[in-house]
Amino acid sequence: MKKEFVVKSIDAAPDGAPYVVVSLSSLKDVNEGNISPMSPFGQQPKMMEFTNMNDMLKDINKMFAGMGNPTGLTQIKMDMREYRDMGLSVGDKVYLELTKAETLGV
Repeated sequence: MKKEFVVKSIDAAPDGAPYVVVSLSSLKDVNEGNISPMSPFGQQPKMMEFTNMNDMLKDINKMFAGMGNPTGLTQIKMDMREYRDMGLSVGDKVYLELTKAETLGV
């Protein structure tokens, strides 16, 4: 299977390790405008409104779940050598190919 993506963002490792996280968006989503804008901190701007404390406590899990991977993005962790060798930048078109390893029974 081979899919076409566009590099949406490139972020440093959150723990300071020598790798980067490359976020990819489907070319179809980019063309259709389905991806909402992201803030400079890599998160989609979201706001939840609560009318009382009980609602806030019930919906707090939803709020924290939304802070993870934004919908429609595929993220790949690459070490610094791979990143430098590929020369990726935001907006580049890339292909991701997945193949199943052939196993021979003995």
